Amino acid sequence: MKPPAFEYVVADSVEAAVAALVAASGEAKILAGGQSLVPMLNFRLLRPAILVDINRIPGLIFIEERETDIRIGALTRHHQLETSPVIAKSLPALGAAMAHVAHLAIRNRGTIGGSLSHGDPAAELPMLALLLDATLTIAAPSGTRTVAAKNFFLGALSVDLGADELVTDVAFSKLPAGTGWGFEEVARRHGDFALAAVATTLTVSDGRISEARIAMTGVDETPKRAGDAEAMLVGQALDPRLLERAIGAVRGAVTPNTDLHASADYRRHLVGVLAGRALAAAWQRGGGT
Repeated sequence: MKPPAFEYVVADSVEAAVAALVAASGEAKILAGGQSLVPMLNFRLLRPAILVDINRIPGLIFIEERETDIRIGALTRHHQLETSPVIAKSLPALGAAMAHVAHLAIRNRGTIGGSLSHGDPAAELPMLALLLDATLTIAAPSGTRTVAAKNFFLGALSVDLGADELVTDVAFSKLPAGTGWGFEEVARRHGDFALAAVATTLTVSDGRISEARIAMTGVDETPKRAGDAEAMLVGQALDPRLLERAIGAVRGAVTPNTDLHASADYRRHLVGVLAGRALAAAWQRGGGT
């Protein structure tokens, strides 16, 4: 299929992109990597009057290490995260997850800002943003604003982003010393959307967990954190009995859908299995015994 007719605008600055969005009165879409947008246009799921191409805006492709976080420009490609030494050192779970995003050709074009703005409930980046307490910077007609990832994802393909707003960068919090991580995903074929995926971090001190994070995708309308499971792990050493309790809490935290790929019951079972594996890996990497 071919997309419906549209006008095409190339923005050379963030301000110009926002101005074009304002002028379109809600009838425009941002074109960054286009890996989600273009198929939706071709299937005529979207019919924007204008596409605003932001690829020529300077300064939106970068990975910057700061004291407490890693700041990443919105036009930074998935493959850059996958291969970045900075990400490998400070946010290894993020780098590992990027290898599961579709295929290399798509990772070479898809952008971090585009993936987060799209808000697909089975995508890896929104889950990692939630896991790593990311903060998004958004350009708007009135200036810039910031929003925490935990408040950004509102529903399936629905995010806290106005029709005249644009994500410019994302800051991922660095992990404390002594933190191990785990990432597990199951898809029908490598490169397909996840049937379920889990990312975890465990900060281990004196043989006990001082901080636990568990994030999931593919099993609800948005990426989710398993708050009850996280709370029961803190102050404890990870043993088989505690791990089983945490797995049960993870399963209780999700409300998966049934579709042609998997049933809700299968996804709920699967997310528990993946959580167990990811927690065990995080415990080992964090120095647990």
